[in-house]
Amino acid sequence: MRSSFCRLARLSRFAAAMMAAALPAFAAAQQATQTSLSAETRDINGRTRATLSVAVAAADGQPAAGPVVIQDGKQQLAGAALDAEGKAQIVVDLLPGDHHLKAVYAGGIGFQTSKSDASAVSAAAPAAADFAISVSPGTMSLTQGQSGTLVASVTPIAASALSAPMFVTLSCGGFPDQSSCSFTPENVEILPGATAAVKSNLVITTQAGSASLAKPPMKPEANPVSWALILPGALGFAGMAFAARRRRWLRQLSLIAFIGVVTTLGMTACAPRYNYFNHGPTPNLPTPAGTYTLNVTAQSSNGVTATTHNTTFVLTVK
Repeated sequence: MRSSFCRLARLSRFAAAMMAAALPAFAAAQQATQTSLSAETRDINGRTRATLSVAVAAADGQPAAGPVVIQDGKQQLAGAALDAEGKAQIVVDLLPGDHHLKAVYAGGIGFQTSKSDASAVSAAAPAAADFAISVSPGTMSLTQGQSGTLVASVTPIAASALSAPMFVTLSCGGFPDQSSCSFTPENVEILPGATAAVKSNLVITTQAGSASLAKPPMKPEANPVSWALILPGALGFAGMAFAARRRRWLRQLSLIAFIGVVTTLGMTACAPRYNYFNHGPTPNLPTPAGTYTLNVTAQSSNGVTATTHNTTFVLTVK
């Protein structure tokens, strides 16, 4: 009993020593990064729009890869994927008031997380009723075949100027092949005088590939009744063609019959049922792996003019 206990203790010390030896190598593989943020604002029809330029570089100067998120305090406004140069440009419409914007790099393979210094930005209040759109969280990671849910928030601006409810329609775009998105609800309502954000669930669905190719099902056996109809018909068609040399109208009729037979045979080879029994069903293609910057659009119209706002977030498919 004592020898077994001693052996277990030695194994535990050996495992701890191996972990201690592996930690420095793991830490060395994860390079420190530095994130910078610059903001440029401009007035767009009475509302403030900020264009944010983000750059993330590793300690050795090489560009980092992965998603970056823009935060205003604790709230996430938008997200984007870094390009090959480790840069991203994000456009956000700001609510009236003061903002302290930060770019937060979520890290990637071989790169540690980091965040930029805060940039102070002020946004003026618009003269007319408006709204802003944001998505939280700003990043989502899914394995092929998984689904995930984000929350889209539509925040009223100067809703006291409304004389009737404002309806906002949500949509999304930029998704990779074999993936989709849906909102619940797709249309949200802003009431006059409202100040609280109206929320909608954004569901993202990806697709996994087939584990193996589907085999064609067994072909149906030939029906003897069909042969009883086909053989006499073929003989009759041959007799019609022989007699057509003497009668002109029979010659025209045989030509029409011949075209009909050729057309039927050609369509049979291309029919979905023929393709199914001879080649089997088409296998499912997976959603391509990668990191994507996706768009969410919120649009409202009063019958004369349309108001549109956009935001972005990052989807990583593994």
